[in-house]
Amino acid sequence: MTKHIFVTGGVVSSLGKGLTASSLGRLLKQQGLRVTMQKLDPYLNVDPGTMNPFEHGEVYVTDDGGETDLDLGHYERFIDESLTQSSNATTGSIYSSVIAAERRGDYLGKTVQVIPHITDEIKKRISTLAHDDVDVVITEVGGTVGDIEILPFLEAIRQFRLDVGRQNVCYVHVTLVPFIGPAGEQKTKPTQHSVTELRSRGIQPDVIVCRSDRPISDGLRSKISNLCDVPVDGVINAPDASSLYEIPLTMHEAGLDSYVCDILNIGGTVPDLTEWRELVERVERGWKPLTIGIVGKYVSLPDAYLSVAESLRHAAIFHEVDLTIEWVMSDHVEGLLVEEKLSHLDGIVLPGGFGERGVEGKVEAARFARENGQPCLGLCLGMQVMTIEYARNVLGLSGANSSEFDTQDGETPYPVIDLMDSQRDVTDMGGTMRLGAYVAVLDEGSQVRDIYGEAVVKERHRHRYEFNPRFLSRFDDGSFKCSGKSPDGRLVEFIELADHPFWVGTQAHPELKSRPNRPAPLFRSFIEASLAKAEANDPARFERAAAANPSVLVD
Repeated sequence: MTKHIFVTGGVVSSLGKGLTASSLGRLLKQQGLRVTMQKLDPYLNVDPGTMNPFEHGEVYVTDDGGETDLDLGHYERFIDESLTQSSNATTGSIYSSVIAAERRGDYLGKTVQVIPHITDEIKKRISTLAHDDVDVVITEVGGTVGDIEILPFLEAIRQFRLDVGRQNVCYVHVTLVPFIGPAGEQKTKPTQHSVTELRSRGIQPDVIVCRSDRPISDGLRSKISNLCDVPVDGVINAPDASSLYEIPLTMHEAGLDSYVCDILNIGGTVPDLTEWRELVERVERGWKPLTIGIVGKYVSLPDAYLSVAESLRHAAIFHEVDLTIEWVMSDHVEGLLVEEKLSHLDGIVLPGGFGERGVEGKVEAARFARENGQPCLGLCLGMQVMTIEYARNVLGLSGANSSEFDTQDGETPYPVIDLMDSQRDVTDMGGTMRLGAYVAVLDEGSQVRDIYGEAVVKERHRHRYEFNPRFLSRFDDGSFKCSGKSPDGRLVEFIELADHPFWVGTQAHPELKSRPNRPAPLFRSFIEASLAKAEANDPARFERAAAANPSVLVD
């Protein structure tokens, strides 16, 4: 029977429940267990697709077109499995399903209530992932214990143990052990109160993961064990790590995976962490200095571009790069500020986004990169602004723009980016989106074909507007290449410049499929091109970095 692990959090948000769950998933997978993961989110939105990136961070997209919480990105990157939209359930989607069922008469006139109808729907969402080919389902409950929004979820997972048997469920609770500077000591009281709150909802945690800014003593672990009624071996310390990819190793050394396996009576083998240890060693080996700018609209909240940043780090690990990411607000990249903001960067990434604000700054960044031979990678909206920039400044299509954005006249004379005809009459905000994995055919001899090493690729999408095919012939100038298209040739998926070191854009989001030990091809090649440009421009900088790195001198 499939085993279930529920991860909850207490004291404060952003403790790292998602990374804890992901790390545990990786450890169990390395024991040979088949693992899948799920996030239960307490907000009333049906999905995060229409939520402000400044509030929620990025929207992660699955192969089957699900718009999900960003924690699914952590899940996929750590357990290296492609998840589906079933791996994310929100209060909004759950209530929508229950209300729709009530309207259909499925409840035969009964009074519809939180218990049992909402809790039953939550349990149904959890059970959906328990297939014959899955050994363990790890479910993270969003929010913090004590929040009113998550009460139905706590009640559902409490009932779930009764439904499937105590031996098939393990509760993991993540809490904070803060260090109080004036007192000079760590305090367990927040953890005690958090566990008390969880127990008041009928859930006794099997494991307590204590987050802290430094290791906690065995004495504190014993104190937490005694006061929270958890065996001392079940009190796991997770101090801050220099790299998030160290967390699985820290968790393993603390005994988290073996303890959970004992509770669930599964596994029992020592996980093979050879590859993961090598990954962490490569993180520490990075020495080649490189500064990459992400020119975006939401950079004040880096989580809005979480997968982009992680993909850059994956590629940096591959090339042994000591990466610095510089966050550049696109609103500030205009006029005289362009050179000041961009000239010192070794490469530029233009990420996705929606709406008009900051677009002109992205256009300027694309122009600067093109004219100065600076490596530039455009993603989704990034590809679109590269197209707009080239149309305006090279092809002479003054006022070229996307029909998504307003212009001075209210309508651009050259809508080089536009809605497809089939999308114009759709009123549902999600209905106009191209979501999920789509196939692209890459031109023989193109840069992107060489990068991917294959003619047909599949990347995930999340956008409404497309390269306008009516303007294709205008761009056929021998330099600008539409180097990848949909199988029917109607949709442009990749663009590039033939006479530039790396000026490549894609309508897709390749960052969503990048893995720490298998970087996304476009990011890997972008970092390679940026490295080559940086070394050619300032070789002394790399000589100094090599001299300061003993491992390089030995080599």
